[in-house]
Amino acid sequence: MQLPPELQQDADKALAQLKDTYSDFSQWSQERLTQLQQVTAMSKFVTEALQQDQTLFEQLPVMLGESSREQAYRERLAALLAVCEQEVDGHRVLRRFRNREMVYIAWRDFLNDWTLEESLSHLSMLAEAMIFETYQWQYQACCKEWGTPCNAAGEAQPMLIIGMGKLGGGELNFSSDIDLIFTYPENGETQGARRSIANAQFFTRLGQRIIKALDQQTFDGFCYRVDMRLRPFGESGPLVMSYAALEDYYQEQGRDWERYAMVKARVMGREMYPEYQELRQMLRPFVFRRYIDFSAIQSLRRMKSMISSEVRRRGLGNNIKLGAGGIREVEFIAQVFQLIRGGREPSLRGRGLLETLDAIETLKLLELNEVNQLRDGYCFLRRQENLLQAMADKQTQTLPDNESEQRKLAFAMGFDDWKSMLSATEQHMLNVHSVFANLIGEDEEDEDANPIAKHFHELWDMVGRAEVIEHILQHDLNVENAQDKCATIQQFKADLAKKTLGPRGREVLNRLMPKVFSAIYSHKDAEFGLPRVLHVLHRIVTRTTYLELLDEHPAALTQLVRLCTASPMISEQLGRYPILLDELLDPAHLYNPVPLESYKTELRDYLARIPEEDMEQQMEALRQFKQTCILRIAAADIAGVLPVMKVSDHLTYLAEAIVEAGINQAWQQMAAKYGEPHI
Repeated sequence: MQLPPELQQDADKALAQLKDTYSDFSQWSQERLTQLQQVTAMSKFVTEALQQDQTLFEQLPVMLGESSREQAYRERLAALLAVCEQEVDGHRVLRRFRNREMVYIAWRDFLNDWTLEESLSHLSMLAEAMIFETYQWQYQACCKEWGTPCNAAGEAQPMLIIGMGKLGGGELNFSSDIDLIFTYPENGETQGARRSIANAQFFTRLGQRIIKALDQQTFDGFCYRVDMRLRPFGESGPLVMSYAALEDYYQEQGRDWERYAMVKARVMGREMYPEYQELRQMLRPFVFRRYIDFSAIQSLRRMKSMISSEVRRRGLGNNIKLGAGGIREVEFIAQVFQLIRGGREPSLRGRGLLETLDAIETLKLLELNEVNQLRDGYCFLRRQENLLQAMADKQTQTLPDNESEQRKLAFAMGFDDWKSMLSATEQHMLNVHSVFANLIGEDEEDEDANPIAKHFHELWDMVGRAEVIEHILQHDLNVENAQDKCATIQQFKADLAKKTLGPRGREVLNRLMPKVFSAIYSHKDAEFGLPRVLHVLHRIVTRTTYLELLDEHPAALTQLVRLCTASPMISEQLGRYPILLDELLDPAHLYNPVPLESYKTELRDYLARIPEEDMEQQMEALRQFKQTCILRIAAADIAGVLPVMKVSDHLTYLAEAIVEAGINQAWQQMAAKYGEPHI
């Protein structure tokens, strides 16, 4: 692509600067010289890096002959660090290695010479190599000084470095911070030195050295801004924690945003994968809930609201990451599905955003055109972000207001002018925000969109005053036997006092109960519905996620009231098996049982997601399938969708499918233990 006249001037100036520094360009072919002009016209970072590093200037044409360099990062860097006796020498090696490889990446980016995925992978693998080889180099140095950290059995203990955010997801941007958490398996003391120190002290000193090696500004620059604030207790917490301490923290104090962050967590260094599995298994229940977890929507909505407030306060409306429809909204959309359904859908547990969008498309959680809009918007904005940062190696996501920089960015993105690129950017962000608003909602909910009458709020808030409750039931709701209904409501609230409800649970319950009363008393048989619905709520009240499900989805609450009012059996089942509440989300699905001929194939597909050897989970899945189908058959019966004879047919076919699956499981179990019988 021919440089426009304005950029040709910048290219000539950059080339003149390089010719003032170097006299020999013999290793540069005419094709590479043309590319050199084009890249240096757009990137001050590449120009300055070439000027300051003669080795890079001489080696770059050879480096550019390689289509990929990421697999060799660690080996090359380890060899360079192995000969560094002094810390200052290692710091210089790290910074020069980083700058040389970043020039290679920027070059390929500006020429659009590879895919976005290849660019992000190189950036992430480079960061991982820098982090892990620095750890290996400094671990050996620390062991020489203070001995090797060991557990009670005398086994050497490593330190695991967990990459968070885009680093963990393998989608790091060009000038990104790196978010890290340090941890180690077991406590103990160092061995092999004159004086032992505790493992915690050893790893804290090691962590400090790693941060210094990567983050400190020297004559050669720096490698990465290291951010440790995602660790437990943030800046006030210890720099390094043991597995046990980490598990205790997340189980007892872990917050919603920490679940969000932990989705992308990945240990640095493939050698550490076996060590990491133990920790990952510990943390999985915190990140991915076994049930469908709708608390994620409200949590992410609050986070987005805080970000939007910050964008408005700082005037960041043209920020392609934080603005409406920006990169962050695509990330939120992907992680809503990961946090809500990841516990039950393994395909949603991937760390990368693009692979998560592929899973969302496969599972049909969004319309195909919506997934395509998110994918196209994300790829466009991420490429734009990388180019924006590679221009001067600065961490920015704000579109430039300088005409010269606007021309450079537009040309790098393949547009004839700034106006065309800006129009395309705005369209992508509009598409993303439309999906975001439909799925997660705007920053602030409209309180008047679905008003609940004042007396329903008072019915809950004034439970302690029987005369007020009875007056509301008699005069506002025309309820007979108001005294008995008042006693039912009061007993329900008294029983709640015996249960452990956290602040979040109480908040959701206070928001939900007026809606519950409104739904119950909009039904003609409310006298039956009230005790049955309260029975279900009493059974699930400590499971805040299910309260949030009903609060977030009015249709689900309506179905709950309708079914419980019509059937005491259904209210009992929902109370015993709260996972069935997930079925209330889609009325069209709820009142439409599995076709008679499909029970066996549906059950087979349902069980196929679980390893055959995991008998306990297979049995649990059988029970869940049966309960779900019974609920749908009962709902269809209540709604009059199925005649009585068809109801019995469905129950029969369901039983046959369950029995057949049970026999198959028993056969596999016996065959595995005793072998198969032969004639």
